[in-house]
Amino acid sequence: MTNLTNAQLRSLRSRLIVEKAAAEQRLASSEHYGLDASLRDESGDLSAYDNHPADAATETYERGKDLALHEQEELHLNRINAALAAMEEGRYGQCLTCGEPIPLARLQALPDSLYCVAHSPRQEVSDRRPAEESFMRPPFGRTSMDDHEDGYNGFDGEDAWQIVESWGNSDSPAMSENRDVTSYDEIGIEADEADGYVESFESFVATDITGSHRYIVRNRTYNDYMEQDEGDHSLERD
Repeated sequence: MTNLTNAQLRSLRSRLIVEKAAAEQRLASSEHYGLDASLRDESGDLSAYDNHPADAATETYERGKDLALHEQEELHLNRINAALAAMEEGRYGQCLTCGEPIPLARLQALPDSLYCVAHSPRQEVSDRRPAEESFMRPPFGRTSMDDHEDGYNGFDGEDAWQIVESWGNSDSPAMSENRDVTSYDEIGIEADEADGYVESFESFVATDITGSHRYIVRNRTYNDYMEQDEGDHSLERD
C-alpha cells in the first residue's frame, strides 16, 4: 500500500511526464545519438577502412560512445514508462521486491524508481566479464607454449611480445612483475630469461673460428655465475 498523497502523486507524475518528453526529444533531435547515420563514407566503398585502419579510430570511438548514450537514454525512458504504468495500476511507491513503501525523499530524487534502496538493481555489481578474458587467461593464453604438455620450446606468442616490448612500453618499475628491478631493462616479462642460449655458461664461454682456442667473456652473466658458486676460478686461464 502506497503512503503517498494524491498531491504527491500528481507532482511526481508531472515530473515523470516532463522527463519522458525530454528523453524522447533528445533521442529524436540527435537522430538516436548518431546511430541513424552510417559510418560508411559517401564514396560508395564497401568498407569504411582505408589502407590504414587507424584513420577510422575517431569514428569507431564516437560510434561506441553513441551506442552507450543511446542505451542509457532508452533505459531511462523505459524506467519512466514503467513508473507511469505503476501509477496507473496503483502500485507506484511500493518496492517491487519487498513490497515496502519507498520513502518520499527517494521518489523525489528518482521519480522513476520502483525499488527501495536495499533492493535497487543498480546496487548489484555485475560479475559478467568479456568472453575474451577466459580465452586469453593466463596472459598469452593459447599462444604461450612454455608449460605445454609436449615440452614445446619453440618461438611462441610470449616470445613475440618480448621482442616488441624490448623496444619500450609505458610500464614503470612499479608495474613490473619482477619486484627486484633496478633499471628499465629489467621490467619486461621474464627479462632475466636466457636469450640465445640455454645454460648460463654458454653466454660467456667462446672459441675462435677453429674451435681450438677458448675464451671467457666476463660479462654480467659470468659474474652472476661465479657469485652463485657455479664456477671455479682456478680453472680459468690468466
